[in-house]
Amino acid sequence: MTIATTALRGLSRRLRIAAVFLAAAATLPFASPSFADSAPLKIGTATSPQIDALKIAVREAKEQGLDVKLIEFTDWNTPNAALANKDIDVNYFQHVPFLENAKKQGGYDFVAIAPGTIMKIGLYSKKVKRFDELKDGATVAIANDPVNGGRGLLLLQRAGLIKLKPGADYRATTLDIVENPKHLKIVQLEASQLARSLDDVDLAQGYPSFIKLAGTADPNSALLFDGVENKLFAIQWVVRPESANDPRIRKFITIYQHSPAVRAALDKAFGTLYAVAW
Repeated sequence: MTIATTALRGLSRRLRIAAVFLAAAATLPFASPSFADSAPLKIGTATSPQIDALKIAVREAKEQGLDVKLIEFTDWNTPNAALANKDIDVNYFQHVPFLENAKKQGGYDFVAIAPGTIMKIGLYSKKVKRFDELKDGATVAIANDPVNGGRGLLLLQRAGLIKLKPGADYRATTLDIVENPKHLKIVQLEASQLARSLDDVDLAQGYPSFIKLAGTADPNSALLFDGVENKLFAIQWVVRPESANDPRIRKFITIYQHSPAVRAALDKAFGTLYAVAW
């Protein structure tokens, strides 16, 4: 056997071994990013003037290599249903009390992972300038969900229009009213529709963001505001538990919270009617 023959047989053996390794490698997962990693991050939010600040954050995220799709919903129920159905990855529209009530009613398994802005709410009217101008039997609109409706009732109590049971908090309902000297007729509407009720009622609980969006009144013209000190009512970034540490979501929240352009957009949209909770 010649040296050349021995070398060829050795080479052939090495080629066969290499082929085995290549075949095995073909059955292993690729090291390149998975579909989940490369898919756009889908963020759901309720339509409001908050959207401009979010769009700025989306643009800045793209500049940093993060693809984000912002999805607007016109009500306060669909964003949670979409999150549960995995149509979106995170939503941003609700505070913790609203979230806890939604989890109880819908059976959702969600977690809040970071705070956003705190929005004031107020009592608005196009019929009167002062609470003492309200006539006996006047119609007052408040939110129809258990949490925001309770906030509306607390504002009515602060205005001296009703009295609630001792210890009543944001979970109060109309059944907790113990005094109603003006015999107010309290109607309950979806929170996002309260702004459009001002032509039909004498007084309404209102959210400056929706008041501004609807153009039905000056957002700053409430007869009484609640404060922005209570971080319990800060809007939260909400996800399914398995996404709590999703780096895409965490990166986007960081961009939103630290972007000067985002903060400028919030200032332009809300002025003194909001505060940040982070």
